[in-house]
Amino acid sequence: MVADAAPSKLAAERPDAAIGLQVRAWLARRLEAVAIPVGAAVLGFLLFGVFLATLGKSPLQLVEIVWRGGFGSPFALGNSLQRAAPLLFAALCVALPARLGLVVIGGEGAIVLGGLAAAAAAQPLAGLPAALAVPLMAGAAALTGAVWIGAVGWLQAYRNVNATIASLLLSYIAIALANHLIEGPLRDPSSLNKPSTLPVGDAFMLGPMPMIGVHWGLGCGILACVIAYVLMDRTTLGFAARIAGGNVRAAQIQGLPVGRLIVGFTALGGAFAALAGYFEVAAVQGTANGTLAAGYGYTGILVAFLARQNPLAIVPVAFLLGGIEASSGLIQRRMQLPDATVLVLEGLLFLVVLLSETLYGRFKLFNPHLWAEKRPAAPATTVPA
Repeated sequence: MVADAAPSKLAAERPDAAIGLQVRAWLARRLEAVAIPVGAAVLGFLLFGVFLATLGKSPLQLVEIVWRGGFGSPFALGNSLQRAAPLLFAALCVALPARLGLVVIGGEGAIVLGGLAAAAAAQPLAGLPAALAVPLMAGAAALTGAVWIGAVGWLQAYRNVNATIASLLLSYIAIALANHLIEGPLRDPSSLNKPSTLPVGDAFMLGPMPMIGVHWGLGCGILACVIAYVLMDRTTLGFAARIAGGNVRAAQIQGLPVGRLIVGFTALGGAFAALAGYFEVAAVQGTANGTLAAGYGYTGILVAFLARQNPLAIVPVAFLLGGIEASSGLIQRRMQLPDATVLVLEGLLFLVVLLSETLYGRFKLFNPHLWAEKRPAAPATTVPA
């Protein structure tokens, strides 16, 4: 009792010191969440530089090309932002279920099916005004993605099927199903060399945002990240999801609907991923075709892990990865490297980020409970006789 009362007595006697310690502890935890992923990314780039050096290529030239191709001009910035837009949605498909302890990696399938659903819905809506048809197309895409990825959550919650395996396998099925429909029942007869659906029509195409020149998918993606942050960190529903992700058994004892939480958050993630497909169709390509499977769903996994499943951190990370992908063609031409070079870089970054997860909680600088060091005991003094 005496030992427990001592800190309380100290806090009561020195409230300013206690508040200062709490503020420093809060800052330390936030700094850890930034420093370790950034350090992991820097290490990944350094390792990739060593890889390039073994091939006889200059790592400094790679940095210069990435800067020029992704960020060095207004055109490059616009290209990077356009590539970042689908990454925002794809990363949310990973980040939201991750709060429940699930690793969902099937966002690519939801993107493809979302784009296909939007293109298919545009045909029966042709007679409606754009103000009504466009939201219905987006809703059709979101609903398709929610059902597809929500099925992953249902299999995990009620049939104990691993969400990672289920989402990956369903992604392959989704891409195969989309290819069948695009090349078969939904194919535009005039698309000879490149099978695609009928065009959605100019009336239903989305123009660029004012003063930016990038389609509205970027603005909606940023808004989706803000909404996801508020949901996860500022609502009781998000708090319940975090409890269920930390300890399912404890959440069930407290009476939380763990099954419905899993299905709901996976469905929401799938809806976000499908919106990426919608914007690719309605703002970029105009039709659904094989290029919908462009790998955004897999890059979104790296974005989510680099951001540590923080919806707000997803925004700058997606912009960084979008810039790297935007410079891939320039890297191929200038450095005489294969087009898979950027995939090697992203894979190396993903590996280093996964390894960095073991570093959390190990540094004294970021852990307030390690700040108070034990002081050596004072030497005993002898009293002369």
